[in-house]
Amino acid sequence: MLTNSDIETLEDILFAEPWGEDALDFFGLHGVVCASVVGPVSLAAEDIFRLATGADELPDGKLPEIFTRCITQMTRDMAQALDMGQPLELPEPEDGDPMNALENWCAGFVDTFLEHEESWLEEADEDEVADLMVPMLTLSGLFEDEDFQNVRNDAALSDRMAEAIPDSLTDLYLLFHAPD
Repeated sequence: MLTNSDIETLEDILFAEPWGEDALDFFGLHGVVCASVVGPVSLAAEDIFRLATGADELPDGKLPEIFTRCITQMTRDMAQALDMGQPLELPEPEDGDPMNALENWCAGFVDTFLEHEESWLEEADEDEVADLMVPMLTLSGLFEDEDFQNVRNDAALSDRMAEAIPDSLTDLYLLFHAPD
C-alpha cells in the first residue's frame, strides 16, 4: 500500500519539467498500472512512465528509484487482490472532485488499452472485451461520442458506470489471466 508521501512524490515526478503539462495525475497513473495488471500486456515501469508522462526520454536516462518501487508495489497489490478474488478499489481523492479523479483514472486506463489494443482484442473475445471496457471508455472523457456524453451528463448513469468498474476489472483480469 502506498503512503501519502509516496503519492506526493509520484505526483512531483509526474508534474516535473519538461513533461509536467502533458502528464497524468496520480489517478491517471493508477489507471495505467491497473490496465497493465488486468490486461494481456504487463508493462515495465519505464513503459508506464512513458504512458503517464508522454515523455520519450527518461529523466537523466533512468527512472527515479522511488517511481519504480511505487509502480512495483501498486502492481503487486492489485494482482494480489485480484488473485484473492477481491475487487480492485480505485483511489479516492481526499478533497476535490471525485468524478474528475475517476475521469483521470479512466483516461489512464483507456490510454493504456489503446496503446495495446491489438493484444487486448486478439487474446480474448473482442465483443466481451468491448462490453467490459464500456464503463472506462464512457467515463474517460476521451471520446466525443454522443452516447458517452449523454451518460456523462446524467449523474445517475455516471454513478452506475462508476459502480460497474470494479466488476469489469475483475472480469477483464479473469479473461486474460485465468487458466483455461
